[in-house]
Amino acid sequence: MFTGIVQGIAQVAQCQPIGRNMRLEVRFPVGVMADQQLGASVAINGVCLTVAKIEGDYLSFDVIDTTLALTNIGILNAGDTVNFERAAKMGDEVGGHVMSGHIMTTVTVSQVEKIEQSVHIRFQVNNHQDERRYLFDKGYVGLNGASLTISAIGDDWIEVSLIPETLRLTTFGTIKVGDKVNLEIDAHTQATVDTVERVLKQRGIVLP
Repeated sequence: MFTGIVQGIAQVAQCQPIGRNMRLEVRFPVGVMADQQLGASVAINGVCLTVAKIEGDYLSFDVIDTTLALTNIGILNAGDTVNFERAAKMGDEVGGHVMSGHIMTTVTVSQVEKIEQSVHIRFQVNNHQDERRYLFDKGYVGLNGASLTISAIGDDWIEVSLIPETLRLTTFGTIKVGDKVNLEIDAHTQATVDTVERVLKQRGIVLP
Protein backbone atom coordinates (compact mmCIF):
# COMPACT_ATOMS: atom_id res chain seq x y z
CA MET A 1 0.00 0.00 0.00
CA PHE A 2 1.11 3.55 -0.76
CA THR A 3 -0.15 6.98 0.23
CA GLY A 4 0.58 8.96 -2.94
CA ILE A 5 2.95 11.26 -1.04
CA VAL A 6 6.03 11.12 -3.26
CA GLN A 7 9.18 10.94 -1.14
CA GLY A 8 11.56 12.22 -3.76
CA ILE A 9 13.11 11.88 -7.20
CA ALA A 10 15.42 9.03 -8.23
CA GLN A 11 17.40 8.44 -11.41
CA VAL A 12 17.31 5.47 -13.75
CA ALA A 13 20.77 3.88 -13.87
CA GLN A 14 20.04 1.28 -16.52
CA CYS A 15 17.25 -0.65 -18.25
CA GLN A 16 18.36 -4.15 -19.18
CA PRO A 17 16.06 -6.21 -21.43
CA ILE A 18 15.61 -9.80 -20.24
CA GLY A 19 13.57 -11.57 -22.88
CA ARG A 20 10.23 -9.76 -22.94
CA ASN A 21 10.83 -8.36 -19.46
CA MET A 22 13.28 -5.79 -18.09
CA ARG A 23 15.66 -5.39 -15.15
CA LEU A 24 15.33 -1.78 -13.99
CA GLU A 25 18.15 -0.35 -11.88
CA VAL A 26 17.47 2.92 -10.06
CA ARG A 27 19.84 5.18 -8.11
CA PHE A 28 18.14 6.72 -5.08
CA PRO A 29 19.21 9.75 -3.04
CA VAL A 30 21.97 8.89 -0.57
CA GLY A 31 20.73 6.95 2.45
CA VAL A 32 16.99 6.86 1.74
CA MET A 33 17.07 3.10 1.09
CA ALA A 34 19.65 2.26 3.80
CA ASP A 35 17.31 -0.14 5.63
CA GLN A 36 15.53 -1.49 2.58
CA GLN A 37 15.04 -5.25 2.17
CA LEU A 38 14.84 -7.69 -0.70
CA GLY A 39 11.23 -8.43 -1.60
CA ALA A 40 9.98 -5.07 -0.34
CA SER A 41 7.67 -2.92 -2.46
CA VAL A 42 8.63 0.47 -3.88
CA ALA A 43 6.46 2.65 -6.11
CA ILE A 44 8.36 3.91 -9.16
CA ASN A 45 6.26 6.52 -11.00
CA GLY A 46 3.36 4.99 -9.10
CA VAL A 47 4.05 1.42 -10.25
CA CYS A 48 4.39 -1.09 -7.41
CA LEU A 49 7.67 -2.95 -7.99
CA THR A 50 9.50 -5.55 -5.91
CA VAL A 51 13.10 -5.03 -4.83
CA ALA A 52 15.20 -7.77 -6.47
CA LYS A 53 18.72 -6.50 -5.73
CA ILE A 54 20.33 -3.94 -3.43
CA GLU A 55 23.76 -2.38 -3.91
CA GLY A 56 24.06 0.67 -1.65
CA ASP A 57 21.86 3.40 -3.08
CA TYR A 58 21.14 1.33 -6.20
CA LEU A 59 18.06 -0.91 -6.23
CA SER A 60 17.03 -3.23 -9.04
CA PHE A 61 13.54 -4.38 -9.99
CA ASP A 62 12.28 -6.99 -12.44
CA VAL A 63 9.47 -5.59 -14.59
CA ILE A 64 7.21 -7.94 -16.54
CA ASP A 65 6.10 -7.33 -20.12
CA THR A 66 2.51 -6.48 -19.16
CA THR A 67 3.71 -3.66 -16.90
CA LEU A 68 6.08 -2.40 -19.59
CA ALA A 69 3.22 -2.21 -22.10
CA LEU A 70 0.72 -0.58 -19.73
CA THR A 71 2.91 2.04 -18.00
CA ASN A 72 5.64 4.56 -18.77
CA ILE A 73 8.23 2.23 -17.20
CA GLY A 74 8.51 0.70 -20.66
CA ILE A 75 9.78 3.94 -22.21
CA LEU A 76 12.32 4.85 -19.52
CA ASN A 77 15.99 5.27 -20.43
CA ALA A 78 19.15 5.56 -18.38
CA GLY A 79 19.38 9.09 -16.98
CA ASP A 80 15.62 9.63 -16.76
CA THR A 81 14.19 10.72 -13.42
CA VAL A 82 11.28 9.04 -11.63
CA ASN A 83 9.10 9.64 -8.58
CA PHE A 84 9.46 7.13 -5.76
CA GLU A 85 7.64 6.17 -2.59
CA ARG A 86 8.44 3.38 -0.16
CA ALA A 87 5.55 1.15 0.91
CA ALA A 88 3.52 2.55 3.81
CA LYS A 89 3.84 0.97 7.25
CA MET A 90 1.09 0.38 9.77
CA GLY A 91 0.56 3.59 11.72
CA ASP A 92 1.97 5.89 9.02
CA GLU A 93 0.02 9.06 8.34
CA VAL A 94 -1.91 8.86 5.07
CA GLY A 95 -1.49 12.40 3.82
CA GLY A 96 -2.73 11.62 0.31
CA HIS A 97 -5.10 8.74 -0.44
CA VAL A 98 -4.63 4.98 -0.31
CA MET A 99 -3.00 3.72 -3.50
CA SER A 100 -2.15 0.20 -4.63
CA GLY A 101 0.46 0.89 -7.28
CA HIS A 102 -1.71 -0.80 -9.91
CA ILE A 103 -1.81 1.46 -12.94
CA MET A 104 -4.90 1.60 -15.14
CA THR A 105 -3.41 3.41 -18.13
CA THR A 106 -1.15 6.25 -19.21
CA VAL A 107 -2.27 9.78 -20.06
CA THR A 108 -0.42 12.37 -22.13
CA VAL A 109 0.53 15.90 -21.05
CA SER A 110 -1.26 18.29 -23.42
CA GLN A 111 -0.68 21.63 -21.67
CA VAL A 112 1.57 23.10 -18.96
CA GLU A 113 0.57 26.54 -17.73
CA LYS A 114 2.16 28.57 -14.93
CA ILE A 115 -0.15 30.99 -13.13
CA GLU A 116 1.54 32.99 -10.37
CA GLN A 117 2.91 30.42 -7.87
CA SER A 118 1.07 27.38 -9.19
CA VAL A 119 1.38 25.24 -12.28
CA HIS A 120 -1.64 23.81 -14.07
CA ILE A 121 -1.03 20.61 -16.01
CA ARG A 122 -3.61 19.20 -18.42
CA PHE A 123 -3.62 15.56 -19.47
CA GLN A 124 -5.28 14.04 -22.50
CA VAL A 125 -7.36 11.05 -21.38
CA ASN A 126 -8.50 8.33 -23.74
CA ASN A 127 -12.24 8.85 -24.11
CA HIS A 128 -12.91 5.30 -23.02
CA GLN A 129 -15.64 4.16 -20.67
CA ASP A 130 -13.32 2.14 -18.44
CA GLU A 131 -11.16 5.16 -17.62
CA ARG A 132 -13.36 8.22 -17.90
CA ARG A 133 -16.19 6.98 -15.67
CA TYR A 134 -13.94 7.02 -12.58
CA LEU A 135 -12.69 10.59 -13.02
CA PHE A 136 -14.58 13.47 -11.39
CA ASP A 137 -14.05 17.16 -10.71
CA LYS A 138 -12.38 17.49 -7.29
CA GLY A 139 -11.90 13.73 -7.17
CA TYR A 140 -8.68 11.94 -6.29
CA VAL A 141 -6.31 10.58 -8.92
CA GLY A 142 -2.84 9.06 -8.84
CA LEU A 143 -0.44 10.49 -11.44
CA ASN A 144 3.09 9.07 -11.58
CA GLY A 145 2.55 7.98 -7.98
CA ALA A 146 1.44 11.38 -6.66
CA SER A 147 -1.92 11.71 -4.94
CA LEU A 148 -3.56 14.69 -6.63
CA THR A 149 -6.96 16.35 -6.87
CA ILE A 150 -8.58 16.95 -10.25
CA SER A 151 -9.05 20.72 -10.47
CA ALA A 152 -10.84 20.77 -13.83
CA ILE A 153 -12.17 18.18 -16.24
CA GLY A 154 -13.48 17.95 -19.80
CA ASP A 155 -14.81 15.21 -22.05
CA ASP A 156 -11.34 13.86 -22.82
CA TRP A 157 -8.99 15.66 -20.44
CA ILE A 158 -8.27 16.27 -16.77
CA GLU A 159 -6.27 19.04 -15.14
CA VAL A 160 -4.39 19.32 -11.84
CA SER A 161 -2.95 22.38 -10.10
CA LEU A 162 0.38 21.97 -8.32
CA ILE A 163 2.01 24.08 -5.62
CA PRO A 164 5.78 24.83 -5.59
CA GLU A 165 6.51 22.16 -2.95
CA THR A 166 4.98 19.42 -5.09
CA LEU A 167 6.93 20.65 -8.09
CA ARG A 168 10.15 20.57 -6.05
CA LEU A 169 9.68 17.05 -4.71
CA THR A 170 8.46 15.38 -7.91
CA THR A 171 9.25 15.14 -11.59
CA PHE A 172 6.26 17.39 -12.34
CA GLY A 173 8.66 20.32 -11.99
CA THR A 174 10.29 19.37 -15.30
CA ILE A 175 7.34 17.78 -17.09
CA LYS A 176 6.62 18.84 -20.67
CA VAL A 177 3.94 18.50 -23.31
CA GLY A 178 3.93 15.03 -24.84
CA ASP A 179 5.19 13.21 -21.72
CA LYS A 180 3.39 9.99 -20.76
CA VAL A 181 2.18 9.79 -17.16
CA ASN A 182 0.88 6.76 -15.27
CA LEU A 183 -2.70 7.02 -14.00
CA GLU A 184 -4.17 5.12 -11.06
CA ILE A 185 -7.79 5.71 -10.17
CA ASP A 186 -8.98 6.01 -6.57
CA ALA A 187 -10.07 2.60 -5.30
CA HIS A 188 -12.94 4.03 -3.25
CA THR A 189 -14.22 5.93 -6.28
CA GLN A 190 -14.05 2.77 -8.39
CA ALA A 191 -15.93 0.74 -5.77
CA THR A 192 -18.65 3.40 -5.47
CA VAL A 193 -19.11 3.78 -9.24
CA ASP A 194 -19.17 0.03 -9.83
CA THR A 195 -21.71 -0.51 -7.02
CA VAL A 196 -24.03 2.23 -8.27
CA GLU A 197 -23.86 0.95 -11.85
CA ARG A 198 -24.59 -2.61 -10.70
CA VAL A 199 -27.62 -1.52 -8.65
CA LEU A 200 -28.98 0.59 -11.51
CA LYS A 201 -28.50 -2.28 -13.95
CA GLN A 202 -30.42 -4.61 -11.62
CA ARG A 203 -33.25 -2.06 -11.66
CA GLY A 204 -33.22 -1.89 -15.44
CA ILE A 205 -31.73 1.59 -15.60
CA VAL A 206 -29.03 1.99 -18.24
CA LEU A 207 -26.66 4.96 -17.96
CA PRO A 208 -25.87 6.90 -21.16
